[in-house]
Amino acid sequence: MSSIRVWAAEQAGGALAPTTFDPGPLPDDGVEIAVEHCGLCHSDLSMLDNEWGRSQYPFVPGHEVVGRVAALGRDTHGLAVGQRVGLGWLSGCCLHCGSCTQGDHHLCRTVEETIVGRHGGFAESVRAHWRWVTPLPDGVAGSEAGPLFCGGITVFSPLVELGIRPTDRVGVVGIGGLGHLAVQFARAWGCEVTAFTSTEAKADEARAMGAHDVIASNDDAALKRAAGRFDLIIVTVNATLPWKRYVAALAPRGRLHFVGAVLEPVPVTAFSLIGGQRSISGSPTGSPATIATMLDFCARHDIAAQTEHFAVDRVNDAIQHLRDGKARYRVVVDIGSAA
Repeated sequence: MSSIRVWAAEQAGGALAPTTFDPGPLPDDGVEIAVEHCGLCHSDLSMLDNEWGRSQYPFVPGHEVVGRVAALGRDTHGLAVGQRVGLGWLSGCCLHCGSCTQGDHHLCRTVEETIVGRHGGFAESVRAHWRWVTPLPDGVAGSEAGPLFCGGITVFSPLVELGIRPTDRVGVVGIGGLGHLAVQFARAWGCEVTAFTSTEAKADEARAMGAHDVIASNDDAALKRAAGRFDLIIVTVNATLPWKRYVAALAPRGRLHFVGAVLEPVPVTAFSLIGGQRSISGSPTGSPATIATMLDFCARHDIAAQTEHFAVDRVNDAIQHLRDGKARYRVVVDIGSAA
């Protein structure tokens, strides 16, 4: 392929418009994916607006890709042309550092991010190292699978990494793009699940997704009554909350775990952790092996993101819909038919 059609912004916060670029030869260890669907994530907005100071323009968003393998380099493994696959936030790693050789590819110090310094998945096709391209199992619908490759793995990985047991009590703070998947995963894991939300209208939806209980995230009295209750609280929001109450809500050896990009410092005293041997932690996405495990888990338990679809010629409407906080709960842009 001599050129790839992409939907790009020329400046920070700019509208996306179709254009083309020449990707050059496919690397020997590379995979080219003909994009069919691509999820839209808040991280795409942050990069589009250069909130993190890492964006380059023209900028092509999209890191929740689902499509078909269009071409393979000669040094790739486990994939076939025509196979339906997915790609998430990460697209490459060194494969030889300590993290990679221990299976923690996502913690590689030279890891390559799909929309940082390269063009993402709002495109006719996108490229990645073969290790980060994951086949979709039977039972996972390609049109709905994109959000699993970022939002899904971000909240699934802590259940694996932290050794969460079916007997544990898990709280999920924020019932949005991440949280609505976290509730489903924790419920299918066998846990007692409590949803924390500031939106009263989401209470019934959270219960329908699997939450056993719902607590208003800004209700100080309710938070106080929850003291000592949770083995794990997953924070999916980027807002500042009364963190002392959430730490107090942890059971002995409980953990407050951040996957949302809370930008303000989280105030905590050492004694609030020491007394109950509590901890605070965070995590990014997950390894390729954990992504594959998550997809199998989704197929087994019929777990999927709740999505809203936009045709690619309405990609800017999709972006505004997400900016306005109207997404319920993940936005997917359908690209293949227009590419």
